[in-house]
Amino acid sequence: MPHLIETLAAYQARDPAARSKLEVFLLYPGVHATIYHRIAHFFYRHNMKFIARAISQWSRFWTGIEIHPGAKIGRRFVIDHGMGIVIGETAEVGDDCLIYHGVTLGGTGKDKGKRHPTLGNNVLVGNGARILGPFKVGDNARIAAGSVVLSEVPPDSTAVGVPAQVVRIHGKSVHFADDVDQINVENPLLEQLAAMSSRLELVEKLLDEQYLREHPIDAHPPTPQTTKEGTEGEKHDATV
Repeated sequence: MPHLIETLAAYQARDPAARSKLEVFLLYPGVHATIYHRIAHFFYRHNMKFIARAISQWSRFWTGIEIHPGAKIGRRFVIDHGMGIVIGETAEVGDDCLIYHGVTLGGTGKDKGKRHPTLGNNVLVGNGARILGPFKVGDNARIAAGSVVLSEVPPDSTAVGVPAQVVRIHGKSVHFADDVDQINVENPLLEQLAAMSSRLELVEKLLDEQYLREHPIDAHPPTPQTTKEGTEGEKHDATV
């Protein structure tokens, strides 16, 4: 019961549409999926995997959220909307994580053993993101919407793009799951392109200045000189 109460409080803190704990408890599919998973995980740990899987499939039918009963879910786990979320068997989710709809915590093949990702604490995963493989997403990390993450994400950093690129944040305390911001992220590729463009403009400016120094523009360009052949030709034409 204390876990449920703190989970309901986490929904209220992160969802401005949540008006009361009673409303969240009765109407939010993420809460229902988490409760079903706690029950299914209990049976899974006691080697009653058929019952565990049956509960998991009922939860999938009822909520649109598929959490394998073998997955490990931390405290105060918030699922916003939730439709289309898939969390694999060996996935692990830390405390205070926030996941949006359409997220996949999946594997990359048919390997046995640990094959799904591990999320640290205070991790935010934007809608439609795919995290695929047996690596860790560090504490306080943020996965931007639509990203495809195929390698480890350090703590206090942001992963953006397909495949995702990581931007580490230094010297700054962050709690992305509390900020609930999955789109205002920095794209390192765009930053690199902007830096290259600035350097190219500088190089072009320097080349232009050098050219002007080597080829100064004369205000009075020289008049064409009349050659001897040209003078004799003009006299011949006049005589004719």
